[in-house]
Amino acid sequence: MSEFHRSLPDYLHEEILLHPENRQFPGFDLGRLLNQVFAPTQNCRVCILVDFENPAAMIKDFTFLQHDGFPVQQRAHQHFYLGLRDGVMQELGMYGGAMYAYQVTGGSNLDLADEVWDAHGNQLSFDRDIYPNHDILLCISTFSATAPLTAKAKQFGFRGATLHGLNDIILRSGLAVDYRDVSRDAEKLRRALTRADEIEIDFELEDGRILTAWLDLGGQEAQKSHGLCLGTAPDIANLPAGEVYFVPQDARGQFPMKYEDGTLGLLDVKDRAIHRASLIAGQQATIEAHNARLRDDPMTGTLGELGFGTQVLPVSYADIQDEKVLGTCHLATGRDDHLGGDIVPGMFKKHENSTHDDILFAPHKTPNFNLRQVRMKRGEQREILIENFRPSRYMMEALTAE
Repeated sequence: MSEFHRSLPDYLHEEILLHPENRQFPGFDLGRLLNQVFAPTQNCRVCILVDFENPAAMIKDFTFLQHDGFPVQQRAHQHFYLGLRDGVMQELGMYGGAMYAYQVTGGSNLDLADEVWDAHGNQLSFDRDIYPNHDILLCISTFSATAPLTAKAKQFGFRGATLHGLNDIILRSGLAVDYRDVSRDAEKLRRALTRADEIEIDFELEDGRILTAWLDLGGQEAQKSHGLCLGTAPDIANLPAGEVYFVPQDARGQFPMKYEDGTLGLLDVKDRAIHRASLIAGQQATIEAHNARLRDDPMTGTLGELGFGTQVLPVSYADIQDEKVLGTCHLATGRDDHLGGDIVPGMFKKHENSTHDDILFAPHKTPNFNLRQVRMKRGEQREILIENFRPSRYMMEALTAE
């Protein structure tokens, strides 16, 4: 091992970078997590939000606990609802702790309906009964609610965290880290990337073709998702956290995308938007469906985010954690108002189109193509950021800087 790697923190050692599943974590501790993320918590009223297709029936008397098929919601009850009541609220000086259910949205970051139900089966209103009467909301749901809750937090003044797709690996790793370390590392990489003018990404397909996507960032300040909502200012943390991100001003070129059914498509980009998909391997019908959606509502192809992971974490098979892994990057299409962008739900043809959908490039997610190289241009500075899904020396030195 080189002297450079000997100087790295334990969780950045060469062996752990290659095999993040070997990293040791202290175990999930709800009190520690909430104290790190939300301090101060004294006198804060907290609640938990979950989602169901039939929220009124499933939340009443916690009926969902008697059914299979609700793993996220059952973990929310076991690890958060019971955890709060079994001493965490008293430990942190919080009160409340109720669980409420809302109608599943059906898409990432779609706005929530106003109706919500309590565990007695009573129908309530988010705007009247929940948002103005709570200081901290923990949303543990099927689909991400970061964008709509960010907007509501600014309106009503609460803080919160979104933890969609919660699974056991995330509990043992991404929610068991020290978020003070996560925040420090995210800030180090944010400074290393901030005010970048351009990013170029080379993708290598199995047949040897190289696709290149170019993104114009216009010298903007990089932003970070670092997991801390300290103080009392309205804010929503997306947990697990650990990401540096930008809102692209322009984009062109090509990049591959793996669809949910395994189909691999080639996406052509111009004027910051995907305008056509073509088949590399898999189902032509999947490609045709994507093209039909782009024709019907071109806003669905607009690129709203470029993000880089900053943590060393095991693969969880849930993008909420896997996009935070160092050496990966992701693009996202759709709304970006929660990131400070200009794409808002009203710009889409239909409400159900106004999602924010991440496209993750990671070895386990996209094994049939390689993230060959990611390059940054910042004034006269030229830096390689990632090669073959590995952070470059420039990134590693940024992480170990004082």
